[in-house]
Amino acid sequence: MTNGWVDMKNTDMMLIMGGNPAENHPCGFKWPIEAKRTRNAKMIVVDPRFTRTAAVADLHCQIRAGSDIAFLGGVIHYAIENNRIAKDYLVNFTNAAFIVKPGFQLPGDTDGVFSGFDAKTQSYDKSTWNYAGTGGGGGSDTPHPPSGSAPAAPKLPEKVEFDLSLQNPNCVFQLLRKHYSRYTPEMVERITGIPKEQFLKAADLYTSIRKDGDMKKASTIIYAVGWTQHSFGTQIIRTAAILQLVLGNVGRAGGGVNALRGHSNIQGATDMAGLFDSLPGYLKVPTPADASFDAWMKRITPTPSKPAAWDSFNYYSNTPKFAVSYLKALYGDAATKQNGWAFDYLPKVDRNYSWVQMWDDMYNGTVKGMIAFGMNGVAIGPNSKKNIDALKKADWLVVGEIYPDETSEFWRSPGITQDEMKQIQTTVYRLPCAGFAEKDGSFTNSARWLLWKNTALPSPGDARLDQAIVAQIFLKIRELYQKEGGKVPDPILHVTWNYSNPSSPPLAEVLKEVNGKALADLEDPATKQQIKAGQQLPGFAWLKDDGTTSCGNWIYSGSFTEAGNQTARRDPSDPSGLGLHPGWGWSWPANRRVLYNRASCDVDGKPWDPTRKQVWWNEEQQKWVGNDVVDFKIDSKPKDHMGPFIMNPEGVGRIFGPLAAFADGPFPEHYEPIESPIDNLFHPQQTHNPVVKRFKTPDDKYGTPKDGYTVVCTTYRLTELYHYWTKNNPMNVQLVPEPFIEISVEMANEMGFTGGEKIKVSSIRGSYIAKAMVTKRIKPLMIDGKKVYPIGLPIHQGYRGIAEDEGKDARTLANLLTPTVFDPNAFTPEFKGFLVKVERA
Repeated sequence: MTNGWVDMKNTDMMLIMGGNPAENHPCGFKWPIEAKRTRNAKMIVVDPRFTRTAAVADLHCQIRAGSDIAFLGGVIHYAIENNRIAKDYLVNFTNAAFIVKPGFQLPGDTDGVFSGFDAKTQSYDKSTWNYAGTGGGGGSDTPHPPSGSAPAAPKLPEKVEFDLSLQNPNCVFQLLRKHYSRYTPEMVERITGIPKEQFLKAADLYTSIRKDGDMKKASTIIYAVGWTQHSFGTQIIRTAAILQLVLGNVGRAGGGVNALRGHSNIQGATDMAGLFDSLPGYLKVPTPADASFDAWMKRITPTPSKPAAWDSFNYYSNTPKFAVSYLKALYGDAATKQNGWAFDYLPKVDRNYSWVQMWDDMYNGTVKGMIAFGMNGVAIGPNSKKNIDALKKADWLVVGEIYPDETSEFWRSPGITQDEMKQIQTTVYRLPCAGFAEKDGSFTNSARWLLWKNTALPSPGDARLDQAIVAQIFLKIRELYQKEGGKVPDPILHVTWNYSNPSSPPLAEVLKEVNGKALADLEDPATKQQIKAGQQLPGFAWLKDDGTTSCGNWIYSGSFTEAGNQTARRDPSDPSGLGLHPGWGWSWPANRRVLYNRASCDVDGKPWDPTRKQVWWNEEQQKWVGNDVVDFKIDSKPKDHMGPFIMNPEGVGRIFGPLAAFADGPFPEHYEPIESPIDNLFHPQQTHNPVVKRFKTPDDKYGTPKDGYTVVCTTYRLTELYHYWTKNNPMNVQLVPEPFIEISVEMANEMGFTGGEKIKVSSIRGSYIAKAMVTKRIKPLMIDGKKVYPIGLPIHQGYRGIAEDEGKDARTLANLLTPTVFDPNAFTPEFKGFLVKVERA
């Protein structure tokens, strides 16, 4: 989230898409309701189903799953053509005025792809995706290249050409206008199934906050995995971000783009490098092409790229400080300037190690074993059958869980005979782990707030804490290296492990290590504040690149200071009334509650809305002050024209994503899901995301309408159940004792189904049997003049669980149906919007 849960009460307008917070985030949903109650805020819900969120909305639009970019692009088109834009914000706080190189082409100018596409490799040469300008420094703006090849050569220009009138045909604004000029209300209707008149109501309502040039109001966009779980999920979110930049909503109280995380610590997992292509704090991983620490830093450290007269803080210029401090936290005294801070100890990521790819590698015999903690990979999917078949080929599997699950018992999943079981040679180790209430630690919620929790009760029986299990494995491996040597022992032997209980590290000590400490006496040259060697750091501004600081994650620096564990604070006071609650827990970065909050003011440093003052320029003090922690260079005068988006080398928000920022385009373009009932109406010859690749194993199959798969299926979650875990709890099972499939009244009538009758849903990969829930909450859609039936499928059932639902459950997995394909940027599988057929069971 750019903002946070409580901040939603400040909004004047909400667009909720790709999420159903009333049912999936019921506690947090009180804040959108608070905005409706106290500010008369309007709520628009766009969803394939009429959900409980839609039930309290001012307007609901039923959309075909997977057509979100068409809808959002249509709203951008409407906003521009009706002059409902934040003109001053656009010119000064975004790259709208930046001029793009002459060779750049849009999909509308080609055969549905951007300039530079190579059909043979299914990848782009992104050299034309750049600004016109001169100069060019370090930092290629390139993420981890999946192949491990050398990063792209082009750099952002140092001095960017620009046109503040926004009239140059190659400026970002005019390219944006041209790109989305094709997204007319008529085209939106044909693609999404939302009638033209209803779409226009939604577009008019959402953009009404900028009617007649009003800049006081703010709107927010709220989404969840209904956006991320597509083969173009990142670009859906990008479209939302572009819309919010066009409307001037980012950095504002009640504004922003806000992701609703589906678990209590998903945000924390990604912050701490739960993804293969980042290190803690989202530092880019080294690749084999990075021959040294200096080469790595040169590749990933950006230099400013902006109009000559403007200023850019370019905060990622501090990347060497973050990286050296991280390596010092990992390897302590073994990390020295002479050995490149032990850079050679870091693994070099040479290929794609994402979720779906990892299972494919196991299927093909590359991955020999897996340790799974709290991750039910068979039930999660996608294509659960492929994951089961992959585990059959593994040498070993370790599962740490509180219940037996489908992954630990993959070998006896439905359909496997006794004879087949005997052929499975995979050794399975099942370790009993502590439940969430039986351990302490911090959660990082959707709003980036770190909140410490205490242990409620001891673990039963032989169940152990996760860190105790991991520690035992590590200590045993280190012992073997010490005794026997081995290949590349130094990274194992030199890892710092200075905990009071090495066999079960206290998590408070781990958080202190993550926060960071001084390794020598430090002094701030401006304030003369001193920190003694061994003391906790107050924040990441103290990090150094000379080896005098250590920090396990720069964005978490400040979470455990000399004043104690900041995440354990529980001061509910809110002096500003804006829902900031600065003494409740701690939020990254720097306890800042709203990111990019300098953009809440105009060019002169005065708040767009004086009644919701976040930060502002204090002329008397010659610095930025405010109710929130200022997200800006605190002494940068407004006349210096420093951009508010300090993490970008341009200093401004990116409407156009230059160079390798995205794998599939600098602007989002509508592409159909990998399984779609229609061809792409913008360019039928390029229906799908051109850089998305299909897997080739016998288990990887993709359905088409020609094969009889014409129904659009989307998966979702229920309030009463929590993923694949609560089917072990009698009370939850009693609330939802058996699975169901949500179908429309029209579909039931046409096919002769009645409510409660068992039906069979089949994709080309597998089948799922459950009772039909015939409902008016879901309706057929007219897609390009053809009737298309959508259905909804809850994900929670499986073949493990208590006997409470015995005889009522087919014991099959929803993800037997889903395809193995993923977004090329975030690598999230496409669980939404795939094709099935429906018949009587």
